[in-house]
Amino acid sequence: MLGRVNHIAIAVPDLEAATAAYRDTLGAAVSQPQALPEHGVTVVFVELPNTKVELLQPLGETSPIAAFLEKNPSGGMHHICYEVDDILLARDRLVAAGARVLGDGQPKTGAHGKPVLFLHPKDFFGTLIELEQA
Repeated sequence: MLGRVNHIAIAVPDLEAATAAYRDTLGAAVSQPQALPEHGVTVVFVELPNTKVELLQPLGETSPIAAFLEKNPSGGMHHICYEVDDILLARDRLVAAGARVLGDGQPKTGAHGKPVLFLHPKDFFGTLIELEQA
């Protein structure tokens, strides 16, 4: 069911500083910031040859990333995103196996314009999992 790793997301308290560190210190290609109000975040993608790193900053006080940064003020890994061929089929298989889908269970449009779902971290050994339709 799982395809390749699409991205690893890191919550950061200062998106501009994190972007500069990846671009200037590590020499990586980075995208322009993209606000995603539906998800409560602003994102920057670090482009790598085999995957991406998504830098996340809260967009508004109700952002789930704001809550994450309250617990982890320096930032840290927030989630890992795997590609799937059919997100509804993947969701149905996972729910039948006992996994919990966050939210209302319906895919939302992610940063890449594709359907995404999140799976409860308690079902996956403390790791928040995002699924993105390839």
